Amino acid sequence: MMLLCLTAGAQAGKKIKTIIVDAGHGGSDYGAQGEYEGSLNSKEKNITLAIAIKLVAELKKQMPGVQIIPTRTTDIYQSPKEKAQIANDNHGDLFVCIHADAVNLRTGSRIIGYRAETYHTVKYVGKGKKRKKILTPHTREVPIRQYFKIPTERKGTSTWIFAAHKTDAKIQAMEKSDLLFTTDENDSTLEINDDSPEWRAKALLYTQNYFKKSYKLASAIQEDIDSMGRQDLGVHQRQKGIWVLQATSMPAVLIETGFIANYEDERYLNSEKGQQQIAESITRALIKYKNQVETMQSNTVTEVLDSK
Repeated sequence: MMLLCLTAGAQAGKKIKTIIVDAGHGGSDYGAQGEYEGSLNSKEKNITLAIAIKLVAELKKQMPGVQIIPTRTTDIYQSPKEKAQIANDNHGDLFVCIHADAVNLRTGSRIIGYRAETYHTVKYVGKGKKRKKILTPHTREVPIRQYFKIPTERKGTSTWIFAAHKTDAKIQAMEKSDLLFTTDENDSTLEINDDSPEWRAKALLYTQNYFKKSYKLASAIQEDIDSMGRQDLGVHQRQKGIWVLQATSMPAVLIETGFIANYEDERYLNSEKGQQQIAESITRALIKYKNQVETMQSNTVTEVLDSK
């Protein structure tokens, strides 16, 4: 009987007690910026902080029994390693990183006026030593061009997870994605030596313990995003390792809330309404995930007890 109680206690101990919320970028690291013609000139670091603050408030309100820890609450710079360390030191059960996406923008041009340009034609007269070169000036009108960045048509929300090697069919499916995203390397992406024994050990540990849980949480987030009417761009992994995900000892997701280089998305992400809707959507997904995980654990305990 004592053994059964210990088993139940061990299962109960896996409940979600601490969630880490990370606002991507910060301080001197602006992240993506609105650089297209007609943009709000907004900075990713400010959008992520605003959404993260609302998410923390919403989680504390709707999940009172869970400790919610933000990595930052002000405009400060933290290295990716510092962010991961905060999560690990606080023994987080889930890590949720907020970002806004970007793409390489096309350049357009328009004629805004004309200017006079002088050019010369060359003519030679005479022969031998008397041969001379005569330059005749002419004037012509040439256009003055203005160059500008064109906003991307791509918009919507995607969620990213750390997926080491091709150890699961879901990983292979994600790798086949034709969506081309860009990532600012200062914040979430660092070069990883795939041949390093240390990296391989971490990758294997993460894959065994956290990959499926991360995928489950990411899927829940995207399902709720879709239900609220935003474009669901799915769950993916980047070709480069995501430091704040692979260095955290817990299931972890990075949410690209929208495209700062898209006219509609930039305005949505900067609005109080948009930020609150995203915060509430992520909260609903986290509650759903928590209930699913803890219900599954509870059922596992019941099955063990019944079998005895």
